[in-house]
Amino acid sequence: METVLSGIRPTGNLHLGNYFGAVQAFVKLQHAYNCFFFIADWHSLTTHPKPDNIRNSVKIILAEYLACGIDPEKATIYVQSDVREVAELYLYLNMNAYLGELERVTSFKDKVRSQPDNINAGLLTYPSLMAADIIIHKAHKVPVGKDQEQNMEMARRFARRFNMIYGVEYFTEPQSFHLTDKAMKVPGLDGSGKMGKSEGNAIYLIDDEKTIKKKVMKAVTDSGPTEPNSEKPEAIANLFTLLEIVSSKDTYDYFNEKYNQCEIRYGDLKKQLAEDINAFCSPIRKRIIEIASDEDYMKKVAGLGAAKARESAAKTLREVREIIGFRS
Repeated sequence: METVLSGIRPTGNLHLGNYFGAVQAFVKLQHAYNCFFFIADWHSLTTHPKPDNIRNSVKIILAEYLACGIDPEKATIYVQSDVREVAELYLYLNMNAYLGELERVTSFKDKVRSQPDNINAGLLTYPSLMAADIIIHKAHKVPVGKDQEQNMEMARRFARRFNMIYGVEYFTEPQSFHLTDKAMKVPGLDGSGKMGKSEGNAIYLIDDEKTIKKKVMKAVTDSGPTEPNSEKPEAIANLFTLLEIVSSKDTYDYFNEKYNQCEIRYGDLKKQLAEDINAFCSPIRKRIIEIASDEDYMKKVAGLGAAKARESAAKTLREVREIIGFRS
């Protein structure tokens, strides 16, 4: 059975974009592949979080994964820092990584521009840590978005380079993987782009009814169409996309007809959208709170995942150390 691996940084809660993108893909993948899903708390250190922030974020992200349908009996779900072998492989990969190629990575150059006061070594070597996360479990496939394609190519490069340097065919070159040919794009509420944490345009699965309504009612709109059947501007098209995702077809058709007839009342649309988003999120939110409050269950899940992940990682590290030439 092929191995699939993916992770999420504990820098915020899961939002609807995560749910309809990666998380639902994970739920399906766990039944067909040997899956490793991890919470990337080491990666989050590039933003210098406080200890309590790390602990609380890891806890809620784990609860959210479980509430969304990840089964710890079927998939290995673990916290990155519980698998210390990853850090050792990260060291070995960095020894074979070159400054020039790391500096050319688009995501690093973006960080240099957006946060010039915090250009740390962790940001520079993000691709090698990501590669260590992946190849330590001999992952064949990694679900990623387009923004991670360059880092995936770096992971393949590091795997090839290790094999070439030591004259072995040890590491598999991981491939980018999409569950469907066209991944669902969940738009944000700010009138452009996709929903995301950094954009500040997200609705989180843990948001309560009041918060959801407040966010939706602030969504960007315009003065309305002036000609029948006119093309929707991006901000309005985004609202209709959200309707299509969470509302019934009748609801979508009703507001679409009102728009085409130049009779749309955006306030009514937003109120209905807020109600439908809340109806969708409410059972998930309830489950998240229940799981997060069960400390014993949370510890059991984290411990089970750590044990399974470390068993896989330790085997790889023993073989890697032997290939490099270190003593057993």
